[in-house]
Amino acid sequence: MTVGSQVKTCYATLKSIEAGLDLLYAASMEQDLKAAIEEASQLIKETRHDIHQQVIHIDKQEPQYKS
Repeated sequence: MTVGSQVKTCYATLKSIEAGLDLLYAASMEQDLKAAIEEASQLIKETRHDIHQQVIHIDKQEPQYKS
């Protein structure tokens, strides 16, 4: 597996985690749990954004790996 593929897999995994946290947030009734989920979701969102920037960079540097 190329580095580009690994970065794209990581990006997809982060999107999946973010979606799972959104579902958990919606199902939660406890405010403390919702606050913790919201904080974790924000961290995942920031990380996903950073990884997405790397995907863009890789696609520009190595066009043969472009999705």
